[in-house]
Amino acid sequence: MEETNDHVENNDLVPHLKTLSEVSNKMVLKGYDDDFKMAEEGDVIRSLKTEKTYTPDQINIINYFRFEGQSDPNDQSILYVVETSDGLKGTIVDAYGPYSDRKLAEFITKVESINKKTSKEDTSK
Repeated sequence: MEETNDHVENNDLVPHLKTLSEVSNKMVLKGYDDDFKMAEEGDVIRSLKTEKTYTPDQINIINYFRFEGQSDPNDQSILYVVETSDGLKGTIVDAYGPYSDRKLAEFITKVESINKKTSKEDTSK
């Protein structure tokens, strides 16, 4: 089966978006326009838009995407698509593998609601 630019393996169920920036841009168009980062003060993430912080029980990860650099397989990242308990929607990016942010990785393991949308229909929401 010939691969196209529109789909990947998995029976062509998930749209193929090649780069972190392509997926980030698509998420912004879908309303996930805030960016989050680990806060300095501990086990919370901070909205870069509102400066509000969230604990693991205050967020849902509704989808995530892994990326590997074409020229360097060690250039790996993961984009988490996040919704907060008060309705804020955005993304948080981390390196994947040995270069990941240990604090963020620990935070993510405490999030109770982590979903991976696996069909083209799921990703349109």
